[in-house]
Amino acid sequence: MTNDDATSGPTTTGTRSILPADMISVEDARARILGQFHTLEASDAPLLDAGGGVSVLGQVLAEDVYATFSIPPLANTAMDGYAVRAADTRGATYDAPLELAVVGYLAAGTVYDGRVEAGQAVRIMTGAPMPAGADAVVPFEETDEQEHGRWDDRPRERVRIDAAAKPGANVREAGEDVRDGDRVLTRGTVLQPAQVGVFASLGRATANVYRRPVVAILSTGDELLRPGQPLTPGKIYDSNAFSLAAQVQSFGGIPRVLDVALDTVEALTARIHEGLAGADMLITSAGVSRGDFDVVKTVLASEGEVAFWTVRMKPGKPLAFGVFRGPNGPVPHLGLPGNPVSAMMTFELFGRPAIFQMLGKPDAWPRPTVRAVAADAIRNTDGRRFFARCVVSEEAGRWVARLTGPQSSGMLTSMSLANGYAVCPEDRDVIAPGEECEVILVDREAPVPASVRNRS
Repeated sequence: MTNDDATSGPTTTGTRSILPADMISVEDARARILGQFHTLEASDAPLLDAGGGVSVLGQVLAEDVYATFSIPPLANTAMDGYAVRAADTRGATYDAPLELAVVGYLAAGTVYDGRVEAGQAVRIMTGAPMPAGADAVVPFEETDEQEHGRWDDRPRERVRIDAAAKPGANVREAGEDVRDGDRVLTRGTVLQPAQVGVFASLGRATANVYRRPVVAILSTGDELLRPGQPLTPGKIYDSNAFSLAAQVQSFGGIPRVLDVALDTVEALTARIHEGLAGADMLITSAGVSRGDFDVVKTVLASEGEVAFWTVRMKPGKPLAFGVFRGPNGPVPHLGLPGNPVSAMMTFELFGRPAIFQMLGKPDAWPRPTVRAVAADAIRNTDGRRFFARCVVSEEAGRWVARLTGPQSSGMLTSMSLANGYAVCPEDRDVIAPGEECEVILVDREAPVPASVRNRS
């Protein structure tokens, strides 16, 4: 893997570098990439996968969902207590209680066959359907239930009522949540825990959603070892496959990590063919910088229509994008730099939007941003947009961004420490300490404003 920020770099005049003429902006690169992606087909997916996990979480509905019955289907009690006629409790107080005859016991999931008449009560548990004739529930706390201990097989004959109940007290009416025929979820909804619960409440075991994209991940290089293998001189462990797979999964895709490809035409071609089978996108890391072995570029170009370009960003200048000829049709390809920070940053900026587009939520990929005061100087030496790894925190009512340390594209720990990326624009030489900058917030322990913390 080469240093993408050093290999075949720009020339320098004075103190500022002159960039290659073929270098394009981040926005232009993203637009070209997204032009090759579309929302994937929809299919019925189970709410739970084979291991018991929620498989549809974060996926997008491809249909409107209508209720085929009311929820709740019958009026039921919201509390443990006694189902009564409210009129029969009129005037009851702790000082002047009254008694009703207990004529039955009703557990959740059962239906009372009789009818509550004047002067009667049915002992009822939360969720049980209201018996005919009753229009209110007196909770246990407003009776002498606690004085008699636990209920057993010997039913009580009478119950003391210590408080009057109004009609409808502690009763959930039929259709209170959903009525038969209601549209309860709309097409395009991203399924979160509450929406998954709604599906379950409708008795639906599956949801029609746009499927998750399968992303094949291929690392290239004779020097690479898989974690778990013994480290030998001249070798390094392949971190890119694992960090990229984690990104794919966190963005909602399904990662498929391929074996490392050696730097030969035969090995790389075989791995690419393996990756294209059944994949919606192929990612390779390394082999796209000027100065890499020609065999990598030769194989990539021969297997499809690939346009190499450089992007006006740091880290992550070299980026190859094209469409490969897969066994089931074209497969878009992202050729990422080899340095681990560059690979992650380019996939964040270009792979994340592509995955979101395939998932059916093309406008949801941008992360939140804040304006923060730079605690350290953020230097831009060559006119590329610089994404500096930083830690954002709230101090004295304002956001402050501190660099995670040296910003070399080979230092993966700088990514692991960061909860944001401070952006230094192309036309700025430096963001000085005390100046404001835009910061893209990432998932790892993203800061929470004090106003929100104070409400929780």
